[in-house]
Amino acid sequence: MALNRHRIKHLAKRGSKLAQVTLWLLDRTERVLSLILIANTILNALATSLITAIAISTFGNNETVITIATGVVAFLLIIFAEITPKVIGATYPERIALPASFVLKPLMALAKPVIWFVNLFVSGLLKMLRLKTGSTERDHRLSQEELRSMVLEGGSFIPKKHKSILLNLFDLEKISVEDVMTPRAQIEALNLSVPVEEIKNQLTTCYHNKLPVHEGEINQIVGILHVRKAVALLNQDEELTVDHFRQLLSAPYFIPEGTDVFTQLQYFQENHERLGIIVDEYGEVQGLVTLEDIIEEMIGEFTTSMPGAARADAFGWDENGECLLEGTTTLRDINKRLGLNFPLDGPKTLNGLLLELLRDIPEASVSVKIDNCIVEIVQVLNQAIKVVKLRRPEAEHLAHDKA
Repeated sequence: MALNRHRIKHLAKRGSKLAQVTLWLLDRTERVLSLILIANTILNALATSLITAIAISTFGNNETVITIATGVVAFLLIIFAEITPKVIGATYPERIALPASFVLKPLMALAKPVIWFVNLFVSGLLKMLRLKTGSTERDHRLSQEELRSMVLEGGSFIPKKHKSILLNLFDLEKISVEDVMTPRAQIEALNLSVPVEEIKNQLTTCYHNKLPVHEGEINQIVGILHVRKAVALLNQDEELTVDHFRQLLSAPYFIPEGTDVFTQLQYFQENHERLGIIVDEYGEVQGLVTLEDIIEEMIGEFTTSMPGAARADAFGWDENGECLLEGTTTLRDINKRLGLNFPLDGPKTLNGLLLELLRDIPEASVSVKIDNCIVEIVQVLNQAIKVVKLRRPEAEHLAHDKA
């Protein structure tokens, strides 16, 4: 019963005869238990009777002799027939169960009438007590949290990178597209309402393959522009107008805020899309998410051509236990990279968290403590917190002790 069923199923699929017989027995747990308990009880009773008879014939029919013989037999049975075999079996279930399966299977065939007769009374008693028996297939299925625990306890059997990917997959249904999106303020978009020369300059210096295109404000998204097609258009001799760029647009793909990442990954696949605009209930643009953003959430960061991206992704504690961050850094990234536990059920960025806590646009040099971490506001610009310094909790304790 202590066997890892998934391990046995794996061995059976690889052609192990012992594993196949063991699986056959595990599917008939009630009969196997009946056989083992019947045999165990009969052998214990026979051993007790035999030792008692030998003691009486040797030392005479005396109450003291019978009591001592019974006590000695009980002690030996407890040590050698009960506790020791069960401890060994629980410690090495696979080594014991696989060879034993070839013995138990023929014994079950021989003892079938006895097992049927005994189980007849057992099932009747259980019915009287209104107890349901028998394991179902559902009992052996693993929940997501159980699978997660198995991966965490995999130790050296699972490479660290593989373990990280598997754990990230389990989290996809717990996070929304807002957790992985590029916020509205950081979206690189093309505005068709500006002069054509400005559009040309932006296209020749942009850092993405596709750009959202809007007219006027960013909430008026009219399409998605493939930059390579637009660059090819720039090489033509004819005079370009806004209509030339408008003809290259593909329909925008909108995503409601709050959509979980795993569901969105399926939607991208079903709709053959790679980029979506996240909007709230009023149709206001909140951000942008791409297929690459979701893949990075699963397997880690890719090398990116965006300037400053590598610097933003490489933040960590310095030798003094401090870390300088931009206010737009997401709380999930901070928790993962710095080992903190900032709340994730509210604002998504460090700037949003601080504004929610302070309920005001703070001045520079204001400090707050979050999760035992000192957070100091270094720079405020344009009604937003731009730069923040974090002091690691351990470093704070060390500084206090030195003082």
